[in-house]
Amino acid sequence: MSKFRKKGGKDLPPISTASLPDIVFMLLFFFMVSTTMREVTYKVQIRLPEATELSKLEKKSLVSYIYVGEPLQQYQKTFGLASRIQLNDQFANVADIQDYVIAEREARSEEERPHMITSLKVDENTKMGIVTDIKQELRKSAALHINYSSRQRVER
Repeated sequence: MSKFRKKGGKDLPPISTASLPDIVFMLLFFFMVSTTMREVTYKVQIRLPEATELSKLEKKSLVSYIYVGEPLQQYQKTFGLASRIQLNDQFANVADIQDYVIAEREARSEEERPHMITSLKVDENTKMGIVTDIKQELRKSAALHINYSSRQRVER
């Protein structure tokens, strides 16, 4: 006769990790596709003013941004505390705005150029004089579609 043994002494089989690389790559591709990279590194402090009547821009790819505000802490020794203009990743003067607008216009296709918008992201404590100077330079370079960025006012 044969002997029967009980199989109670066996451990659970290990979990299969064969599909783990597939899952990791699927997550990696998802985050690569859905993540947007920051295009500009802010060098000025911007706290946008509040507004009640806002509208969203349709095509953000047609928008060029001009940032105005007090320089960040690490740039204050070099540039002081007065409001400064930032175009892309560089500090600029009012006279540089025309060249910036022309370069942005040249980077677009011919049919997109009439629909370009210049968005001003101006700190709420910035003096209006610098904003007026920027608007005059935009007028000289025929950039007449201007947008003022702001944040939604929260009713209390």
